[in-house]
Amino acid sequence: MKHHTITTKQVLSVAAMAFVCVSVISCKDKDINDNGSGTESKELADEWYAGGKLGTTFNATASAYEDPTPAIEEAGLEYQFKMGEYFFERPYNSSTRPFNGRGPLYSRPSCESCHCGYGHGWRITKFDPKQWGNATELEIFGDDGELLSFFSPKFQGMPPFKSYLDPAKVQITWKEYTDDWGNVFPDGERYSLIYPDVKIPEDAYYVKPSHNGKPVSVSDIHIRLKNAIPFFGNGLIGAIDADSLLKQWQREEAHAKLDPSRFKNGQWTAIDSITMEPFRFGHFLDLSTFTWDVQHWANFNVTRRGHTTINVTKEYVLTASKDPDIQKVFYQYFPEWKKTGNPEKDIYNYFTSDKHPIEMEDNDYLNYMVWLRGLAVPAARNMDSPIVQRGKKLFNEIGCATCHRPMWITGNDQFSYPGDLNIKPNDPRLPHYPKQKIWPYTDLVSHRLYMKNDVRKGWIRTPPLWGKGLMKVCTGHDDRLYDARARNVIEAIMWHGCSKEGGVSHARWTTEKFRKLNKDDRHAIVKFIESI
Repeated sequence: MKHHTITTKQVLSVAAMAFVCVSVISCKDKDINDNGSGTESKELADEWYAGGKLGTTFNATASAYEDPTPAIEEAGLEYQFKMGEYFFERPYNSSTRPFNGRGPLYSRPSCESCHCGYGHGWRITKFDPKQWGNATELEIFGDDGELLSFFSPKFQGMPPFKSYLDPAKVQITWKEYTDDWGNVFPDGERYSLIYPDVKIPEDAYYVKPSHNGKPVSVSDIHIRLKNAIPFFGNGLIGAIDADSLLKQWQREEAHAKLDPSRFKNGQWTAIDSITMEPFRFGHFLDLSTFTWDVQHWANFNVTRRGHTTINVTKEYVLTASKDPDIQKVFYQYFPEWKKTGNPEKDIYNYFTSDKHPIEMEDNDYLNYMVWLRGLAVPAARNMDSPIVQRGKKLFNEIGCATCHRPMWITGNDQFSYPGDLNIKPNDPRLPHYPKQKIWPYTDLVSHRLYMKNDVRKGWIRTPPLWGKGLMKVCTGHDDRLYDARARNVIEAIMWHGCSKEGGVSHARWTTEKFRKLNKDDRHAIVKFIESI
């Protein structure tokens, strides 16, 4: 097995690469076009700086999502940023430091194997967890929308263990959908809509479907695809004050019904019990911060301080401990766990122990947090183009900006986290983004679109639009929406207009206005969205 040790030569290379990144970022006084080349020097309006002065890169090439923010340079954290990036890019293994600890069960071999090009994954036609760019998870849930307790999205196992289900038996069919308007604009231009239908036969499950100890029939299971979200700009979203988020939800509640599991009567109904912050990340608003992320443990089972258990469900533990195939060879793989001489009992104790050795060191994890918090947002492009300006005007006039709120101002960015590494406000070990005018184009509120084969609870966060126009350049695809069902901007917009799948989309009225525009005006809005 290849050893991933960091040499002196690599350290010097990191310094050189950091210099190149700083040089790219320093082009912030130049206009840029779609290929990132500079034109005449001039003062740019704030909206060009999508991530604010401390969070924007003027790189519009295939590496646009990979750049550090100017705040990284200001804090002198270039080296830590590059070291942290290694833990995103490198595949994890079972024993070779510092990328050790993968297994016994895991989702993918590395972060980048899902987030190819540092973006989100593309639309898939078969479920292959070994496929590069397959950033799709399976959500398995019941009629009430609750995830079934037996399952965790780990599709690969280190010997002698088996995954929860056989990925090769997952059946994904992309079906055509006809909307209320027959998939045609009033001027005759047509568009296509597709959605995924997912089935998993009973013989695909290693762990038999159940929920909280009660068996669940395969016929009562619902399955959805969920695509990963890109990482760039998350440090900036995290710097928005909780009070600003509260006011946004309060304003919207005055004229619309919001998700009662998150907000009701002007107040939060749920916040993160550890950070005491409102939820702002994830398709379903289930994360309050990315700065203290547990995904290495959740996805790869790489332990670190505070997370020294194995991340599997109790249903998996019971299934694996009783599996004669595993019992037969368990001691060959784990001789140190031959404690009772009873394989079933020792396998059970192995999985339920909370004292597994630490595999990721504190400093390595801190560097990863520097990288995750330090990814820049690509600057807006072509904002002085008449077509883009026309699109911007229409974007606001027809109501897109109601949910895709263009601009926020960050707070003092006093992020702290009492656990693990004891992060304090203004901690110099992390980059910070105080009082930045940023342009993410999201209200950070959950809404309902009532799409065919909709998300499991119906509510979904308005995704940021910043940088999405470079997705094809950076990742090779332009798939959009939570399950990648939209293959372009037009399809994504038209999925906002559903009314026959159990309710009327919260964005129906805007979609109706969009479809009534002439072709040139529709194109202008698309061009604007692709430029921000």
